[in-house]
Amino acid sequence: MSKILTRRQIEDRIARGQSIVIFENLVLNLDKWVQFHPGGDKAIYHMIGRDATDEMRAYHDDETTATFKLWRVGKIDYKWENMVPPIQGGTYRLLDQDSPSYEDTEADESVLSTTWKKVDKSDEYTKSLSTGKMAGETEYKLYPKIPQGVIPSLDLKEAYEKKVVVDPAVVSENFDNERVQNDLESFPALDVETQNYIAEEYRKLHEEITDMGLYQCKYSRYLKEFLRISTLFGFAFYLLSKKWYVASALSLGFGWQQLVFIAHDAGHISITHNYQIDNIIGMLIASFVGGLSLGWWKRNHNVHHLVTNDPVHDPDIQHLPFFAVSTRLFHNVYSTYYEKFLWFDGFAKKLIPIQHYMYYPILCFGRFNLYRLSWVHVLLGQGPRKGKAAWFRYFELCGLIFFNYWFFYLVCYRQLPTISERVKYILISHVATMIVHVQITLSHFAMSTSDLGVTESFPMRQLRTSMDVDCPRWLDFFHGGLQFQVIHHLFPRLPRHNLRDAQPLTIKFCEKVGIKYSIYGFSAGNEIVISHLQQLAQQAHTMLECAKTMNKEATATKNSIEKSKPTLAENVSSIRKQE
Repeated sequence: MSKILTRRQIEDRIARGQSIVIFENLVLNLDKWVQFHPGGDKAIYHMIGRDATDEMRAYHDDETTATFKLWRVGKIDYKWENMVPPIQGGTYRLLDQDSPSYEDTEADESVLSTTWKKVDKSDEYTKSLSTGKMAGETEYKLYPKIPQGVIPSLDLKEAYEKKVVVDPAVVSENFDNERVQNDLESFPALDVETQNYIAEEYRKLHEEITDMGLYQCKYSRYLKEFLRISTLFGFAFYLLSKKWYVASALSLGFGWQQLVFIAHDAGHISITHNYQIDNIIGMLIASFVGGLSLGWWKRNHNVHHLVTNDPVHDPDIQHLPFFAVSTRLFHNVYSTYYEKFLWFDGFAKKLIPIQHYMYYPILCFGRFNLYRLSWVHVLLGQGPRKGKAAWFRYFELCGLIFFNYWFFYLVCYRQLPTISERVKYILISHVATMIVHVQITLSHFAMSTSDLGVTESFPMRQLRTSMDVDCPRWLDFFHGGLQFQVIHHLFPRLPRHNLRDAQPLTIKFCEKVGIKYSIYGFSAGNEIVISHLQQLAQQAHTMLECAKTMNKEATATKNSIEKSKPTLAENVSSIRKQE
């Protein structure tokens, strides 16, 4: 029989470096599982100190969730209130330490003024003074915008109030606080009782979707996908043999764009629901045919799903120096995913003020960056090195080598007559895939990036940070399921072809709990994203101009002071007169 663990005992375990996660009423220690976890270590680190019941159910089937009990070290018989994970800057005490932690302090202005560090301050990411033994703890000390134990609300004005501009960084901070205020006004309250109600209703919705059989994959739909994509690749090679290089390159690029959707399904284990089979399908498509690493994508994508649109933690919105979808990215953010600083350097200061103009041109070259990330992931062994996913690294390495052989050697080098034709073929085929990069970024770039603290429930965060695209059923193939990002984020393992059937139930759930379901047409969605990027570009421009003006004023003041000081000759003359 599991023993009951108090909150302080659980805090003590985390302080000693244990990866403690709450699942239902069980206290799990996932230390031994981290190195085997197919979804990567960081997906676990972001759940430490939290009730991860909804997240763990959403990403795992019933058979897997049944094994979670193997890691239990105790249980709780009380309502759990989330702690800030160490990877996000959470502070923890050992049992014999009496110094107050965030949760023991009252949410008054004096506390907030000492713990709410501005991202642009030089001490925001100073070296951590901790022992570094907590699981997931970063090399640099992070200070979450919402401290542990603080629940942001409209009554807590320190969470969003605008400040007098005495520093250029305050300009962008005020913009971010304005968006936080808007979120607090637009979404349900963040108190534990309200968020628990939303979570309970979400669990009922999950059961309803399961009972309707929507987790059953319709394989006949994949036959249509196979015929469509095979036709595109067939045309590409036929046109290549006829020396119609431009048309061939376009057809190949469109084929890759459609293949991404199947790899995405396989990565979420939503085709056969068999871990090994779906991953093999995904790796064959992604690595051997597309030249990309499914393992890299899974490690990246799992974190994205858990901390969606968080500028410090979500790699899917960390695109400096090319894009900034939050003003918090203007301040040299330390990425907990990449484990490095995202510098708002001179290059970024040139690009971000014009990012709304560069959005589509830069996305044209997105596939080249994916090649780089894939090779880094495989060569450095960033995926699991133990367990049932350990062999994926070598299988993907073979796939990446095979792709470079058939595409760059057999197609580009052997079939194309000149260097210029080869370069043109590569560029056209890769630019054609930019459609999928638009589809991926469309659902998140314009959505909320606010930090609303750890009391926010899993379903509310997904609805707040994701947007769906409205399109007729016959056009579903074009978007490949990415048009239902809200529903996909709520139910990641749901087969793509069943997402539309889950939409009415999701809308009904949103109406019941009082959360807006964001959905726009493809054209309108693009306009919203461009408008948001333009707003951020203007904020960057304003902040940089403010900095220039302040520097000029400081220089002018310094010069006037220097001019008002008497020279050495004047001082000597004055002394002689006094004598």
